[in-house]
Amino acid sequence: MTDTPITSLASRPIALVTGGRRGIGAAIAVELAATGCDVAYTDLLPAEADDPVRAGIEAAGGRALYVESDLANLEGHKPLVESVADWGGGLDVLVNNAGVVWPRRGDMLSTTPEAFDQVIGINLRGTFFLSQCVAKWMVAHPRGDGFRRSIVSIGSVSAEMATPERSEYCISKAGLAMVTKLLALRLADEGVSVFEIQPGIIRTDMTASVKDKYDRAIGDGLSPIRRWGEPADVARAAAALVRGDFAFATGSVLHVDGGLSIQRL
Repeated sequence: MTDTPITSLASRPIALVTGGRRGIGAAIAVELAATGCDVAYTDLLPAEADDPVRAGIEAAGGRALYVESDLANLEGHKPLVESVADWGGGLDVLVNNAGVVWPRRGDMLSTTPEAFDQVIGINLRGTFFLSQCVAKWMVAHPRGDGFRRSIVSIGSVSAEMATPERSEYCISKAGLAMVTKLLALRLADEGVSVFEIQPGIIRTDMTASVKDKYDRAIGDGLSPIRRWGEPADVARAAAALVRGDFAFATGSVLHVDGGLSIQRL
């Protein structure tokens, strides 16, 4: 976890992490708590009394709020933002982590409208409009103390590295990369920094079905750093961005991919 917490604020920043019940999102939620945030996190799953993410946030010193929420349901965005702001007394950080892949890879010439619409609806459309909702709230409620708020989107190397067998996913992440740039331009004067993290091959439930394939590929040098990425690797990067370690940056992309995306001959 992070060693340098946010200590310059009278109250702890309030962070909202989508898709925060498992994998990368869960790691980010706990890491942000260790960094000095109180954390609200969402997922499609019903609330559980014995929630390890809540326990992790509270053990790291933060308050925790879980909200069952469907990112694809645009009508739920405003109530979500308002409930988090009411709970926390503000909203300072959005981490757009929730995302899906279509369960079956296949030739892009066979991509179905169902697959395309589901992946785009969550990864791009839902994320864009939730970011818009949060940004509007932030603009309407300025902090006034010099602390730069942040919106961080968890993209993918698939935004830049084409995989024809996952066309809908690649398109969704390429679109999200442009959302980062557009929001960064729009919000720079509003005290909000906007970033994108592009992970590579991360050990999560989403990659479990292709573990053997990537074990071999990583061993054969697929990425210069020959190991799987872990959710904690992405979480530490997100915490650094939220903490303000890159104070003179916005619209930037941080690759957390073991060098996978480096062009090589």
